[in-house]
Amino acid sequence: MAVRIRLSRGGSKKRPFYRIVAADQRAPRDGRYIEKLGTYNPLLPREHAERLVIDQDKVKSWLSKGAQPTERLQKLFANLGLCAAPKINAQPKKSAPKAKAQERMKEKAEKAAAAAEAAKAAEAAPAEASAE
Repeated sequence: MAVRIRLSRGGSKKRPFYRIVAADQRAPRDGRYIEKLGTYNPLLPREHAERLVIDQDKVKSWLSKGAQPTERLQKLFANLGLCAAPKINAQPKKSAPKAKAQERMKEKAEKAAAAAEAAKAAEAAPAEASAE
């Protein structure tokens, strides 16, 4: 039996609230689970104490038994130091900006560099004039 630590959705429409549970990977998302490990409320601000409430001892126990967290929970657990952060895969070429967008970005960068250089020259000129 492969155990996953995952989010089980609750709450009403457009108002998500999640239970963090250890469940058999074959069980439905909101269905049967082995043990509840905590809660996650994404609507609360990041600093709020009730946003992520977990029993760290239970999570460590399940991780030591070989339970695999989902990618989202792996990110949350990494912030708490419970496991390593997930490897972020490179974006596919298909989603990269097209040729015209790349040209515009290059022109914008060149203009910004020229403006910064002009600002440096403007700062240096009054300093030289006052030194004389």
